[in-house]
Formats: sequence, C-alpha cells, structure tokens
Amino acid sequence: MNDKALPPEGLAARLKHVARQFIAFFGVGVVAAIVHYGLLVGLVEIFFYDPVSATLAGYVAGGIVSYVLNRIYTYDAERGHLEAGWRFAVVAGIGFGMTWLLMAFFTRWLGWHYFLSQVLTTGIVLVWSFGAHKYWSFRDRS
Repeated sequence: MNDKALPPEGLAARLKHVARQFIAFFGVGVVAAIVHYGLLVGLVEIFFYDPVSATLAGYVAGGIVSYVLNRIYTYDAERGHLEAGWRFAVVAGIGFGMTWLLMAFFTRWLGWHYFLSQVLTTGIVLVWSFGAHKYWSFRDRS
C-alpha cells in the first residue's frame, strides 16, 4: 500500500509497527551480539586468534541465533523457512563481507582496537540487515 494513500492514523499505526519491529530486531540483535562478541573475545583473548578471523566466526554463530529469533519475534513473515532461509543467508553473506572489510579496515589499516572496531562494524551492519531482512528476506506482511 502507498503511504501517501494512508489516512493519518494509518500512517501513524504503520510507523508504530515499524518502530516495534525495529525494537524487536534490536533486542534480538543484543542476544545475537552477546553470542558474537563472546566468541570474538574468547577466541582473541584465550586462543589468540586474529580479530578478523575471530569476528567472522562470531558473526556466523550470532547469525544463526538472529535467524531463529527474528523469525519468531520480529517479522510477520510471508515466506516459508526454505525461501526465507536462503534469502537470509544471502543478506547474511553480504553482512559477512561487510564485517570482514570493515574489521580489516579498522584493525589492520587504521590500527584500532578490535573491540571498538567491532562496535562500529555492528552499527553499520545492523542498519543494512534490518532493511534487507524486512523487505527481502522475510518480506514482512506489514
């Protein structure tokens, strides 16, 4: 439906719904980030992994958590698991590449601490992921 055709209360309801979804997406992201960051810090500090390799392992683990929880709590998906799953994987694959590039840039080229680099990377990838999953992976009914 075209937003311009919505009555003011319809537009307000739609904005409220998108805000609720973003809050749910953010909450799921916090849980996924705990998994991601936990693995990142553990691999770097305990096992002495390179931060870029460690963050990519964390990204995959967090991505699995993200798919399951977003499917349940965030989106009113029109797509079944098979179709949404491969689309989620494509978006996650692009996010994986973004994470690799950003972390390599921040840590290797700029020499920033891996944790600060990860926080900035997470923020950038978060914005990309929300829109891509809402409108393409799950094709939210709203």
